[in-house]
Amino acid sequence: MSQQTYPTGGEFLLRAAAPAEVFTPEDFDENQRMIAQAARDFIQQKIEPRREEIEYKGDTALGGPLLKEAGAMGLLAVDVPERFGGMGADKATVMIISELISRSGSFAVQHGAQAGIGTLPIVYFGTEAQKARYLPRLATGELLTAYALTEPGSGSDALAARTTATLNPAGTHYLLNGVKQYISNAGFADLFIVFAKIDGDKFTGFIVEKSFGGVVIGAEEKKMGIKGSSTCQVILEDCPVPVANVLGEVGKGHHIAFNILNVGRFKLGASSVGGCKLALEWSVPYTTQREQFGAPISSFGLIRAKIADVAAAAFAAESMVYRTAGLLDRAIATLDKGAPDYDLQSILKVEEFSIECSMIKIFATEAMALAAEEGVQMLGGYGYCQEYGLERLYRDERINRIFEGTNEINRLLVPGLLLRKALKGELPLLQAAQKVAEELMGVPEFAAPGEPGYLEAETKLVANLKKTALAALGIAARTFGDRLKDQQEVLADCADLVIAAYACESALLRTQKQAARTGADPAGVAVMADLTALCVNDAVEQAAALGRRALANTLAGDELRTMLAGLRRLTKHDPAPRAKLHDRIAAAAIAAGGYPL
Repeated sequence: MSQQTYPTGGEFLLRAAAPAEVFTPEDFDENQRMIAQAARDFIQQKIEPRREEIEYKGDTALGGPLLKEAGAMGLLAVDVPERFGGMGADKATVMIISELISRSGSFAVQHGAQAGIGTLPIVYFGTEAQKARYLPRLATGELLTAYALTEPGSGSDALAARTTATLNPAGTHYLLNGVKQYISNAGFADLFIVFAKIDGDKFTGFIVEKSFGGVVIGAEEKKMGIKGSSTCQVILEDCPVPVANVLGEVGKGHHIAFNILNVGRFKLGASSVGGCKLALEWSVPYTTQREQFGAPISSFGLIRAKIADVAAAAFAAESMVYRTAGLLDRAIATLDKGAPDYDLQSILKVEEFSIECSMIKIFATEAMALAAEEGVQMLGGYGYCQEYGLERLYRDERINRIFEGTNEINRLLVPGLLLRKALKGELPLLQAAQKVAEELMGVPEFAAPGEPGYLEAETKLVANLKKTALAALGIAARTFGDRLKDQQEVLADCADLVIAAYACESALLRTQKQAARTGADPAGVAVMADLTALCVNDAVEQAAALGRRALANTLAGDELRTMLAGLRRLTKHDPAPRAKLHDRIAAAAIAAGGYPL
């Protein structure tokens, strides 16, 4: 493993992190809390009065004026370097804004397209001249932007794009021709980040101003959800783009596309956390007011179970998001901020954590799907009606599992990226996996019982979750070799094991850190401990099934039976009293009127 002054991406599988190492929401400073309040104020003052027009009348044209108002409040400038009029904020602050802006519904998509994927390609890959020309106006909302990657025939396979770029005879402009599809903000954007192939194979990024000509915007898509966001085709017909507007290097557009997708996945994770909390805020108070059979439905065990399961998923997702933000900030802090290539080096640090970005995207978007599903169910028939926000949230959340690479694609990326790091010598993953496999085939050791520590059982189970993930991945790599890329079901099961380990460890470390800070008795820590216990218990039970499935699809005969016996040792545990955990967590959520922390 290369010498690092910070943990690198995927390394969590191989080392036990200390609670003090992780960044958590309890670590927010005063400046971050002020920025969070500014985001709340914007939603209350600018979005809520227009909610009906945006969400139910589908007035996508409001997006442009609202983005300009957000720019005036500094909410588009968070990722823009200070020298170009931005905040140059750390990743934790970026995630705070992403989480809170998610409460704005369709506008959150427009904000993300502007402040995120539409601006960041220039931040990280633009020349100084490009940055000076565009970033100050993007930060204020004077210029509105869109990210044009997807095409009718290329979604997850972005490199299959057919849009072409042909240099004119004078060598001054590229002529772009092609069609981009499902482009957020396209209806009002002034600027487009476009990807096209030069000479048929050099996939390249371009900064395209609508004023260049040859840019035709299609009709607004009629969508299931996020109805207030603009989504159109962008048709390029001999669009003349100056050679000075090539973004990054010719033929290296995939570096831009994939790195920006990483950031998009990370931000989408934070947005989904915000959605989970909103679902609880909209459903929990209702359960205390709605009476059936002479009692509020919040007193019923199955309702309390729904509240607790959503809260636990939200807690784990939130812990993953801010832990990863801390890791990114720690890595970026090792760079020389005065270096001319600082911005580019920053995104390369983010790239080191591509595994974590994909895991967060999967886990958090699926946590939000659970939150919306259970929220509607708790409201019953009212949840199906437009006057209650959960109807919209239920429709809106569905796109999150498709955005920024489908969850299926991201499930293939997680083990693929881990193994790539292993083969490049960046992580001693295969050695660690071999060690676990030998442990599973050997005679089990029985340690003498000692004095139990704080969340000691959960700590051991999280360590075993990591071992389970390592064993499944290592055995699959050894068995299939180069053919592993074609074993998608095995890869997906391995991904889910890795994700479960990261989610549970993030929740555990956050709880242990807070307990060290305040003691284990305060109510907030007690709720964290219950949330962690529920997450870990359920993850271990899921891991037992995932591990069996992955091994059965990989091995056979005596070797399979031996490994299954070892897996049973790793996933053996005393099942948690889920009903009691549900009851305590639900009580905290009911007292809080939503998310219990």
